[in-house]
Order: sequence, then structure tokens, then C-alpha cells
Amino acid sequence: MKILITTDLFTTETNGVVTSVRNLSEELVAKGHEVKILTLSDNMHSHREGNVYYIRSMPLGVVYPDVRMPLSYRHKLIKELIRWNPDVIHSQCEFFSYQFALRISKRTGAPIVHTYHTLYEQYVTYVMPSKRLGKRVVRVLSRKRLKRASAVIAPTPKVEDALRGYGLENPISVVPSGISLDQHKKRISKEERHAKRLSLGISDDKTVLINLGRLGTEKNLEEIVHFFDKAAKTNNSLMLLFVGDGPAKEDLEKLVKKLKITDKVIFTGMVSPKEVQEYYQLGDIFVSASTSETQGLTYVEAAANGLPLLCRKDPCHRGVLVEGENGYSYTNEEEFLHSIETILSNPDWLISAGKYSEEIASKFDKKHFGDAVESVYDSVI
Repeated sequence: MKILITTDLFTTETNGVVTSVRNLSEELVAKGHEVKILTLSDNMHSHREGNVYYIRSMPLGVVYPDVRMPLSYRHKLIKELIRWNPDVIHSQCEFFSYQFALRISKRTGAPIVHTYHTLYEQYVTYVMPSKRLGKRVVRVLSRKRLKRASAVIAPTPKVEDALRGYGLENPISVVPSGISLDQHKKRISKEERHAKRLSLGISDDKTVLINLGRLGTEKNLEEIVHFFDKAAKTNNSLMLLFVGDGPAKEDLEKLVKKLKITDKVIFTGMVSPKEVQEYYQLGDIFVSASTSETQGLTYVEAAANGLPLLCRKDPCHRGVLVEGENGYSYTNEEEFLHSIETILSNPDWLISAGKYSEEIASKFDKKHFGDAVESVYDSVI
């Protein structure tokens, strides 16, 4: 079938939506489908590169990093896609590119399948002073915006529950986003790990808690720093590694300095997406305090790299974190500290938990992802 994927984001490589779109596109093509992607360019020019159509746009970074607004909805490239006459349109973003999906659907009759990647309730503080008002706006707009979607894909039951709470009556399928396991199956040698950790100031006798991803305020990263500070006071072998960049980095660095733990907390900044598996493997335990995730791809990636998980309790890591088997969830400081103590007192558990994490991650292979999405397409055509 002919499948058109529309997305606001595609040029940046460090984004869960982009990763999901790339993996889905690759799997659909491997299945013999014809796939085209319609997105926004990172400049003022429209162009086409292979099967990707870029529409000229301008930045709206004041709202959120990497967000851009199209400067045209009637470009000749849009007309070309209308003539191509897709069988189904798979929208990945609710804002600007969704207008492309609506326009092309109206002209061709192609049904729209929409994946709801982001729980915007967690992000309203970026644009609205009142969180309560922001949540209400998100609910109303999400419900109205998706009225014309023939089917909605939720990456987790958590998102499905939220959408039903908004009043959505569309058919909803829960389809976890797949990841490319091949990259995360690659293992660095002991020598490479030793050298890379040493270059960051981490000796072999240290136990490293690692958080990898965007450093945003919605990720609740200050909690990790505070809880780590308490844990490090009773265990001198602990270190904390933040891999990534974002608007919260400066405040986190100030907090680390204020707590006088700069010798125990390391910020690598942004790293190449092609090397993320190497950084995961520098850690011993993956930690997260976020409740803003819709699918938590970093949890799956960490698990695929053989890491046990220690995460704030949240429905999004259901099926990824199995309590006591490959990790622990916590709801407060006491539970966090108890989990750390339990893990450190049992080195054998760290090994078995890491192996179980790898086993769990195998279920999130992008091939299964492609199969499930294809079934949704079949249901609406």
C-alpha cells in the first residue's frame, strides 16, 4: 500500500518521535510498502530528498526547542503527494503537519491514523503560567483535533487512559514504539569501557547511576540529584552520569555545585545517536524520575544494553520494569535509598537483572512494531 507519514519533527536525531518515524518507515519499506514522509525543513526552503518531502518553515524555539512552523500549506510538493494518492496517512504530530494530513485526506479520501506521542499536560508550563488551565486546554484541543482520525495509536496504556479521559471516542490501539535492537546489542569491550570511563573521571571501582536523554524540567531530574546526594553520603562508590543536553542543564549544574557533589556528578552534554549504546554501557544502573514519558524509549534502550532500572513509579514502564527482577520502582526518597542499598548489597543480582533486561527489551524489536502498525492500517482501509 501507499503510506504517507506526516511529522513536525524529522531533521533532529535526538527525539523519540523521529526515532519512531525512522524505525516505522524502515520496517514498512522492508514489508514492500511504498512510504513517503512529509515534514518541515530546517530552513526557509522546500525540497525533496528521496522519499522525504520538506516544506519550508521558520523556528518557534521560544515555545519549545526544535519546533518550527510551516510557511506554506499549498506548496507544489503537497500537490505532488495529492496526485500520488496515498492509501493511508499516518500523522505523528498534532500541530502543524497535522494540517497537511487533513488537507491531503480531504483531497484523496485517505483515512488518517494518528499516533499520540506526547502527553502535553507535562509541558504546559513552557507556554502557560497556569498548569491547571493548560491541562484543560490540552484536553479540549486534543479531543477536537483528533475528531477526523479514523484510528489513534497510543504507545502505552498510560496514553490510552489519558486520551479516554479527554473524551476521545476514536478507536485506540496500544502499539509500543519499536527500537532498532541491532545498535543496542553491540557491546564495547572491557578495555574500551575502562578507557571511556577513565576519560570521564570514573574509575573501575565506582558504581554509576546513568540518566540518558533530554535534560528538561519535565523530567524531574532535580529529584535524582537530591536523592543521589543522600545515597552518596553513605556510599562513597556511587557516581551519577547525565548524558544529554537541554534547558534544565544549567540549573542542574548549579544544584550539583550547591550540594558540593561536583566530583561525583558528570555531565557529558549531547552525544552522537550512533554512540548512545556505548554511553549506556558506561553505567551500572539506569535511573529516571520522570512521570512525563508516554513510552519511555530510553527505558527500553537501557534494558537492551543490559542495565537494571531504578525509576519513579509510572504506568509508562509497565512491561519494561519487572519489580525485583530487572529493577525497582520508587515513590519517595526512602524507597529510592532502600532500592540502592538492596542493589549494591547483591552484586550477583546486578548481573542477572541486566540479563533479564536484555530479554525484556527483545519484545520491543521494531519488526513487531511494524507488524502491529500495519494491522491498524488494514483496519481503517
